[in-house]
Amino acid sequence: MNTEDIRNYCLLKKGTTESFPFDEDTLVFKAGGKMYLLMSISSNPVAFSIKCQPEKAVELREIYSSIYPAFHMNKTHWSTVRCDNTIPRKLILEIIDNSYALIIKSLPKKVKILEGL
Repeated sequence: MNTEDIRNYCLLKKGTTESFPFDEDTLVFKAGGKMYLLMSISSNPVAFSIKCQPEKAVELREIYSSIYPAFHMNKTHWSTVRCDNTIPRKLILEIIDNSYALIIKSLPKKVKILEGL
């Protein structure tokens, strides 16, 4: 997957916004004001960080060497996924879906209603 594929997939998700809050290279996707994916637009191969359940993160990291603890993030809950053709596209999309779902689930009911989530 390339940067544009990931960007387009994220933007299909209800309530998703994109911004560059940290620098000109780190694209951040949020839902309800909470981050669910960060991606360097200049990395090659493409790499992005996502939120994940701790036990699922450990499982994925044991299976795929291109999934590892995210730099500068809580390593229990955030993992980086390097798109180097070792992870099936379907799994990459599932990982993104899971991160989005975790964020939506954690939002207060009021935010969900206001944001239409």
